Amino acid sequence: MVRRSVLFGLCMLIFVPAGVGQNPAASVEEITNLLHAKDQALMDAVTAGDPKVWDAMLAPDVIYLDESGELSSRADLLNQIKPLASGVSGNIKVTDYKLTLHGDTARVFMADEEQENFHGAQLHARYLVTETWQKIGAQWKLLLAHVYATLFEPPVLKVNPQDLDAYVGRYAVGDLIYVISRDGDHLLGGREGKPGSVLIGELKDVFFIAGQLRTRKIFQRDANGKVTRFLDRREGVDLPWRRIN
Repeated sequence: MVRRSVLFGLCMLIFVPAGVGQNPAASVEEITNLLHAKDQALMDAVTAGDPKVWDAMLAPDVIYLDESGELSSRADLLNQIKPLASGVSGNIKVTDYKLTLHGDTARVFMADEEQENFHGAQLHARYLVTETWQKIGAQWKLLLAHVYATLFEPPVLKVNPQDLDAYVGRYAVGDLIYVISRDGDHLLGGREGKPGSVLIGELKDVFFIAGQLRTRKIFQRDANGKVTRFLDRREGVDLPWRRIN
């Protein structure tokens, strides 16, 4: 589906100044305003569950790569736009809109800010989107879109300073050494001989580093509860570091 948690809304009417989209001499500002309005209308149509707006704006051979890494064709996109489930509402606002014009092709960067009411819970998501629009005949059509979901830092788990000692040590993978030390009420971790970064608790035996939200350090214990290794997990792929002291 168009995988931003699809929300409610009414398809907005697009006011197009006379000649914009048909006049080849239209200014960059006019084209930016036009395509910004089209992109907002696409998001409003998603929240309304109405595929007609998408049907009118998609190029026949559109390529759409969503934030889950799923590639969708034109038919796929139209089939995925459906009314929201009961108990879900909200909106998606197109912001940070930037356009570069190359003849009859426009390259767009934008952010989609999603506010969602999910059965009473208030959720927020932010997506960064790059697009290619092409003027086909007298109309601009969406030719390519790539969506990236922005990562947010999770809530921090406060770990008792004395419990941090269980993780302190040297860990190895091949000929590489990773050193974890305790500095007061927090852990530092890093390659041997280099400055360490603060390891922040997320869950029991799970830590992350600020700004490196694609990875987690997941510690594992033996039958006696002693930490024996950690998994450096990046998007589901684990690099195991075994404890060597």
